[in-house]
Amino acid sequence: MQLDGPLRQAHRQVYIIDLFDHSAPRIAHLKARGHIVLCYFSAGTWEDWRADAGQFPPDSLGLPLADWPGERWLDYRHPQVRTVLAARLNLARDKGCDGVDPDNVDGYANRNGLALTRSEQLLFNRWLAEQAHARDLAVGLKNAVELLDELHDAFDFAVNESCYRYSECAVYQLMRSQGKPVFIAEYRPYSRTLCRQARQAGYQLQFFRRNLRGIGRACR
Repeated sequence: MQLDGPLRQAHRQVYIIDLFDHSAPRIAHLKARGHIVLCYFSAGTWEDWRADAGQFPPDSLGLPLADWPGERWLDYRHPQVRTVLAARLNLARDKGCDGVDPDNVDGYANRNGLALTRSEQLLFNRWLAEQAHARDLAVGLKNAVELLDELHDAFDFAVNESCYRYSECAVYQLMRSQGKPVFIAEYRPYSRTLCRQARQAGYQLQFFRRNLRGIGRACR
């Protein structure tokens, strides 16, 4: 997983890279070397630096994210928001991504300023999965552990940040029982103890800098 800085290649089977920052030839190069490429984008927030930021209606923007300058919660109920997100999925397909890693799909559980509800979040997340599958893209559920019980059938893999820190990793056995991959990022120093726990659970664990520059350190 690398979302910032020049792409550094490592001996990894799966790459999670930013959808907008990497070209179709770069993705094709990775795939030609036998890698699986999953393309990241935010599905639940507006980011002011994205090329398509101006396509989101002003009335679809919610409160800012406290720790992420230039980012605001997004009203995914708005038809134009769905149109822009569908275009992002088209971009992922056209660039040759094997799948997508849509982020911020738990807006209802945050202070968003949009009165989003849990039931609306479930509907939106299922819509995302259906739209990805319609384009022959695998799709992952990012974080949103409290929704996993109802969504694990709809998604092809899971990506979680810091579930060991918050003692939330056990629920991902729902995915592993279906043979689906679970990728975990921990923002802390390398830990043999956590690596042992992850191996026993069947999870793919890596340790990262918080800004995701460079490559993570995978369990050995």
